[in-house]
Formats: sequence, structure tokens, C-alpha cells
Amino acid sequence: MKLNPAAPRSDLPATAAGIACGAGAALFWAAGFVAARHGIAIGFSPADIVFHRFVWAGLVFLPFVARAGLRDLGGVGWAKGVALTLLSGPPIAFLSYAGFLFVPLAHGGVIQPSCVALGGLALATLVLKEKLPARRAAGAAVIVAGLAVIGADALATIGAHGLIGDLFFVTAGLMFAGFATLLRLWRIAPTRAVAVTSVVSLVDVAIQWFAFGFEHMIALGLTENFVQFAVQGIFAGAAATYLFTRSVVLLGVGRAAVFPSLVPGFTLLIGFLALGEVPTLAQLAGFAIVLAGFRMTQKN
Repeated sequence: MKLNPAAPRSDLPATAAGIACGAGAALFWAAGFVAARHGIAIGFSPADIVFHRFVWAGLVFLPFVARAGLRDLGGVGWAKGVALTLLSGPPIAFLSYAGFLFVPLAHGGVIQPSCVALGGLALATLVLKEKLPARRAAGAAVIVAGLAVIGADALATIGAHGLIGDLFFVTAGLMFAGFATLLRLWRIAPTRAVAVTSVVSLVDVAIQWFAFGFEHMIALGLTENFVQFAVQGIFAGAAATYLFTRSVVLLGVGRAAVFPSLVPGFTLLIGFLALGEVPTLAQLAGFAIVLAGFRMTQKN
């Protein structure tokens, strides 16, 4: 019996699957940065976008987690679930969106993914005891140099308050690196991680209700709210988190941490096409240096 050469293979190597998942996550995150920048520009508050990012996914996953048992949060445990949510849920998203109140798209699209990679490499070495080759360590140093160029651009063109936005992105990136490390350390499956963090994030309903309200969000119209719901709540939220955590499981934290290298380029391209934002020469120079560092971290 002859096999059909055109038929898809069912034994796709784990490495190829991990690469596909990591690249898909990078594309979705880039779209999330652009949508968030657009949302802030037209009047959404960071809290409004956080609501769209997590609440809808939480409502979808709630029945599944409840069926598995809310007492122990679907087998993950409330302590671990809360810890994972603090590192990948509303707090990190609020920092990320608030950064765009101070600096343009290129800053968030480069700085946050870069810090995910830096934090992932450091934690993989210190916590998970993964080997850190000298070339990767040198690449990390180059990434830091690129971030310094972008930070200097913010200081020169925006002022000292521009560094506040950059610091928000740095913090958010390091937090997500911690999230990825805990997933590997605790051996939590990607689907379960997405589900439990989405459900725990439903606390944002109460936060939005009492602290911010819904009137301003509603006033911006159905179309703009749907854009944030679709991009943040589906693609940049649950889908991207699942794809990235799946790449962590398939490739390891150290290797998966380099996939954010794709996010800056995707972000700048989508931002130019969708929003018409053109990065400055200094931002492009910083991005080029960061990209060179990323390439070094991908080689042993």
C-alpha cells in the first residue's frame, strides 16, 4: 500500500511544533500592542483594555474549571493560580497598556518582548539550572545595549516621564518571564494555565465596576469595543498565552524565551500599516541592536 506524499504527517516533530507555536504567539502579541496603542489613542483607559483582555476569556473557561473543581482550581491550586495570574493577568496587562500613555508604539513593541527574553534566559539559568552558553550571555548584553538606546531616545525626545513608560514595559516583560518559568517549574499544562489564570482574572469585573465604571467604555462605541475584545480577548490574550506556554513545554524556557524577538518587527510593521506610526531613527537603531542580540541568544 502506497502512502500519499501529499497527506499531512501526523508525527510532526516537537521542535517544529514549538517553533510554530512561538511564532504564532509573537504575531498575536504584536497585534495586541498595536490594538492597545490604538485604544489608548482614541480614549480607552488601560483598565478598559484590561477588562477586554481577560474577562471574556474568563467567562468562557469558567464552566471547564468549575467542572474540574473550583475548590482546588482545576487541580492547579489557588496559591499557584493566583501567583500565575499576578504574573500574566491584569497587573502585567495594566502596566503594558499604561506604558502607551507615556511613550509611542515602538517602545512597548521592543522593550517588553526584550525583557521577556532577558528574564527568561536569566531565570532558566538560575532557577531551572538550564545551561547558558557564552554566546547567549553575550546576546543578552547586546539586547541591554539596544534597550539603552531606546531609553536614551525617550529621555531626549519625550523627557524624563518617558522613562516611566519604558519602566512599565520592563516590569511587564520580567513578570511574564517569571510566569513562563513557573509553568515549567510546576509542570502545568498550557491549556490548564490559560484556563485558571483567565478564571482568576474574573476579579477584574469587580475592580472595573467599583473603581472605573463602564460608562466611558460604552461611550466609545460597539465597533471599537469589539476590536479590543477580538484582538485582546482572543488573539493577544488566551490564544497567545496558550501558544507561548505550549512552546515552553515543547522547547524549554531558555529556547522559547527567544520567540519574543519576532514581536518587535511584527509590531513595527503592523503599527505602520494599521496606524501609520513611523519609528524614529533612534528607535530603529535600538531595534536593530536588540535584534542582533536576539539572534545571538538563539545560537548555542
